[in-house]
Amino acid sequence: MSKRRERLQRFEETHLGEWGSMTKEQMDMLLSHSQELKEQHVISDYPGNLLCRDTLELGRLKGIGRMFVQVVIDTHGSYGFAKIFTSKTQVETADVLIDKVLPMYNSLGIPVNSILTDNGKEYCGVEGHFYEDLLASLNIEHRRTKVRSPKTNGFVERFNRTLLEEFFVIRMREKWFTSIEELQADLDAWLWYYNFERSHQGYRVRGRTPFQ
Repeated sequence: MSKRRERLQRFEETHLGEWGSMTKEQMDMLLSHSQELKEQHVISDYPGNLLCRDTLELGRLKGIGRMFVQVVIDTHGSYGFAKIFTSKTQVETADVLIDKVLPMYNSLGIPVNSILTDNGKEYCGVEGHFYEDLLASLNIEHRRTKVRSPKTNGFVERFNRTLLEEFFVIRMREKWFTSIEELQADLDAWLWYYNFERSHQGYRVRGRTPFQ
């Protein structure tokens, strides 16, 4: 890893939660760091074939504490899910799957075949890991990225960047949030726009919305 990348990662970990106190130059540097993690060409022939997921750390919000976003995206059409928590454990990783992801696919009669994650403790670990056991019980294959190689999950990194640029950076400057529930409600509204109204470019969707 280059010294510049290490410096940018330290900056992101330290300052992302200091909403409103960051200069334009600092924010530009943060977003350029996210851009360095390029989207990889993932072959996915149909919805539910391969989902990618990640834990996006937002930093600390006064009155709420540390915030983490469990992010999931379908590599076929870029349909995205996101849920905010105040911790990142195997319980939260399972929660977003049960609460957000599976109900949508089940309502459409679409099976989820596999999910790609990094090697974080919230996703994998010793025998009896709750999240891994959940996937096994649902007959969902759990794929893992190469150790110390975040670019192998570049698809979800691109979605993280979109979440930061188009929702969190803008909304957190416009409004003062006092609870996770309030912020989640605004995020859910933005996700509806992202999935059902916002046209996407690229070889997967070619100007359509993710739901189309």
